[in-house]
Amino acid sequence: MAVVVRAVLLGLLVAMAGTIPRNLLFAANLRFHAQVPWAIPLVAVYLWLFWRYLRGAGPPASTAALCRQSLRAQRVAGRVWAWALLAGTLAIAALVFALKLANRLFVLPAQTLPDLSQVPPLTVLSLLLAAAPIAGLVEEAAFRGYMQGPIERSHGLLVAILVTGTMFAVAHLDFTPALWPYYVAVAAIYGVVTHLCRSILPAIVLHTGGNLYSNLDLWLHGQAEWQAVSKPAELIWQTGTDRAFWLSAAAFAALTVAAVWAYFRLAAATRPSR
Repeated sequence: MAVVVRAVLLGLLVAMAGTIPRNLLFAANLRFHAQVPWAIPLVAVYLWLFWRYLRGAGPPASTAALCRQSLRAQRVAGRVWAWALLAGTLAIAALVFALKLANRLFVLPAQTLPDLSQVPPLTVLSLLLAAAPIAGLVEEAAFRGYMQGPIERSHGLLVAILVTGTMFAVAHLDFTPALWPYYVAVAAIYGVVTHLCRSILPAIVLHTGGNLYSNLDLWLHGQAEWQAVSKPAELIWQTGTDRAFWLSAAAFAALTVAAVWAYFRLAAATRPSR
């Protein structure tokens, strides 16, 4: 348990150190001189320094090797990159359809943007787009690097995914128990990719892509299919099943099978040659 507690605390510390400055600068940008997205270059500089520190470039020098080991940002071969991105993308797509099905079975909590009508649309869009790679980098470093790695080595991948998925849910302030399986599924998608690749780099790209989809969908439609919807759901217990429900079920099944196949191919690509 000491390993788990230490890994959780360190991972959450990394997440807060990377997220809080971003949130403060973005909030200040929305309040002061909102016509220009001036916070983005400042956050970019901070994250560059933050990433270098996590990789062991900062003091003290005695912890540099431990930082590099904890971050798990090793280079990945091109063939492994291809299978990792394919497997993760198929799994993310399957998860989107799983949420569509879940929203027909019970009401998911709403996720909507705050009122930003007084902010220029270009600034809102710029901040939403910039938030995707920022969250991808910070959260993968925190949850799949510093948190998952020690737990995985001590207690196995399954325990590591359950712990990181639960803490990932708690770290999102809009978390409700109904979404716990969603966050565990996200942790499994990125966690298995990281485990097989022995690097968080493919998971950062996948996480960024998922966030871009989520943020753009939220901005364009005022609701996020990625996590929840903001309109009342038509539950099948009230309306019965329909064509849309069965199409979503078929898409979920097909994408799940394809994702499992791609993960097996990724495992084969990362297996040391004899």
